[in-house]
Order: sequence, then C-alpha cells, then structure tokens
Amino acid sequence: MNKGKSIAEIHKDCVACGTCVKVCPRSALSVFKGVGVVVDREKCIGCGKCAKVCPAGVISIVGGASE
Repeated sequence: MNKGKSIAEIHKDCVACGTCVKVCPRSALSVFKGVGVVVDREKCIGCGKCAKVCPAGVISIVGGASE
C-alpha cells in the first residue's frame, strides 16, 4: 500500500489508447500488451493529469489523506 498517497487507478474498461501515458509527468503509466494501462505505484504522484485527458473516462485518483 502507498501509506495514504494518492494514485491513479485504471478501470478494467481501459481501451489502451495511450493518451494518459503521454501526459504523465513521472512516466508512471504504461500500456500493457495493448489491452490496458498499468500504474507504477511508486512513481505515480496522483496529480490527476491522466484522469483529465482519458477519452474513456476510466481513470480515477484514489487514496490520500481524505480517504
């Protein structure tokens, strides 16, 4: 677990378009076998840029002090 750190969570309906990968400032996202995106939980800072650009609307930022 990430000790209260906010991170991106990708829903299983991800279409693996790669849009989120391109905007991630920490290179925390990568397309996995052309079928989805995986999050490197150590690199992700939970900035939300990926969620804002996701055309499928399947990325959420979870965790943090409020949860």
